[in-house]
Amino acid sequence: MENYICVTCGAQYALSSEPPTFCDICTDERQYVPDAGQKWTTLANMQEGKSFTNEFVYQEEGVYSITSKPKFAIGQGAYFIQSEGFNMLWDCITYLDDVTSRKIKEMGGIDAIAISHPHYYSTQVEWAEVFDAPIYIHENDQSWVMRESDKIEFWSGKKLKLSEEISLHCLGGHFKGGTILHWKDDNNGKLFTGDIIQIVPDSQWVSFMYSYPNLIPLPASKVQNMAEYVNELSFDRLYNAFNKVIRENAHSAVQKSAKRYIDAIEGRLFDI
Repeated sequence: MENYICVTCGAQYALSSEPPTFCDICTDERQYVPDAGQKWTTLANMQEGKSFTNEFVYQEEGVYSITSKPKFAIGQGAYFIQSEGFNMLWDCITYLDDVTSRKIKEMGGIDAIAISHPHYYSTQVEWAEVFDAPIYIHENDQSWVMRESDKIEFWSGKKLKLSEEISLHCLGGHFKGGTILHWKDDNNGKLFTGDIIQIVPDSQWVSFMYSYPNLIPLPASKVQNMAEYVNELSFDRLYNAFNKVIRENAHSAVQKSAKRYIDAIEGRLFDI
């Protein structure tokens, strides 16, 4: 019996004697199955191959990005956040080994794990078990959990406070349970958005999509709703899932980007 992992999205499945026929997450219209077909691996195979390592990069006080090298599956990074008396992992990556777990334990361990949306569930249960930490997932995305665990805590509503400084906020959009993390600190706050709000190549702008690989946009009304909610949060910096950062004026960047998006969808941005 194995906990098989989808090579395309990195999600780990419940124990089975054979690989699943298909990946539920990848056959959804927000993701895709490659032309070469569905492929599977296991965490043990990844570890035994010794071709992967996890790179820790210091971003700023209390923030480290963790990214697997070479790229695996979607290629997102996770963030190890050290706030006042509370350490957490924001989003998750598939590869986990003894070197990674030892390094994080030396830094104080993990008090909680929170995930923005199903594309980053990866091996979240493995991480939760190694660090004896709860996983917080919005209940709207419960059906997308492919490996169940007592470590998973499904929360409801719009906001969940995890500590004095850190809270989760459900924006929806990319997924119904699409979640962002707000860290209210002494520097006017930080927002960690996965790709619920995505930094684009012009890094002073963001965008919002139902599907990124398949280029399916969200309705203007939904983006307006998301922008209005985020407008009430205090932050100057924004981190996405791929080690991109808006280091200043991130609050205004989200608002101006939402306006541009809505103007484009409703035909006011350009004349074609």
